[in-house]
Amino acid sequence: MVVPVSWYGAALNVPNVGPCETANLWEVPSPLATGAVDMTDGSRIILRRHGNPDGPRLVLSHGNGLAIDLYYPFWSLLAERFDLVLYDLRNHGWNPPSDIRSHNIPTFVSDNEHVFRGIDRYFGKKSGIGVFHSLSAVAALNHEPPGEGLAALVLFDPPICPPSGDPLELDALWKKLGILTRLRQERFETREELADNIRRTPAFARLAPGVADLFAQTTLRHASDGTGYQLRCPRACEARVFEYIFAYNFEPETSGFACPVKVLGGDPTTGYSFLPSMDLRGIAALDYDFVPETTHFLQLEDPQACVARMLEFLEHRGLV
Repeated sequence: MVVPVSWYGAALNVPNVGPCETANLWEVPSPLATGAVDMTDGSRIILRRHGNPDGPRLVLSHGNGLAIDLYYPFWSLLAERFDLVLYDLRNHGWNPPSDIRSHNIPTFVSDNEHVFRGIDRYFGKKSGIGVFHSLSAVAALNHEPPGEGLAALVLFDPPICPPSGDPLELDALWKKLGILTRLRQERFETREELADNIRRTPAFARLAPGVADLFAQTTLRHASDGTGYQLRCPRACEARVFEYIFAYNFEPETSGFACPVKVLGGDPTTGYSFLPSMDLRGIAALDYDFVPETTHFLQLEDPQACVARMLEFLEHRGLV
């Protein structure tokens, strides 16, 4: 998950699937079906199917340290029309823990290849549209070629270029976030403790109502010793991504995509968002647009606007 430094200054903490201690506006439904896909190193990724099995297929994943169930305010708006297949990156969400030494972008890219084959095996072969945010968007851009085997890619705020366009600024940000992530609180007595921290954090001031509780519900699990809760994605895993991600941040060669691409960003004037390129030709080729008055977490802040812009692109391309 790409996060602004101010989040950590407000004692960031991160959230499991299960009832929250407080009334929650969002309750993620049980999937229609699930499937387990084994990776080459023995790690396992759990697939979940939601929505309309007869509709066009969307394949969705999430940002660093998060979980795709956290994005329910966004993907719930698509459930009536689309066949939704969700998966968490390794060491996130529903997935069991795996070796931290393999927790890196090249492994996420390799995992995706197994995931896409697993989706066809469990839920039937069908052309899919990849819908990815932040870290999962970076992984999608590192496929060779990006978008191979997909009908389209919709990438939400891929962390490639800061609005200043200075790559050294981005490198400094990742290093700082890596350090701060390792210092973050990792255990909580209740889920509400984390939800309260999220609500007090300025960087999350734009979250839609109820999302702070959903954050705690979807990114914490019961602690292994039976006392309280702990992060589903260990802070060492999240920090490891920050420490190495700069090597995989690059302006993509737009002629190399295997499918149409839409990039939707947060408002570049907020300071908590990214650009897909500093080249106007690249921005045009990537069909870039942004959602006003949102940040890097735009799908959790204005899900309706995000869905509307995504559907406009897919309908224009004749994909739905």
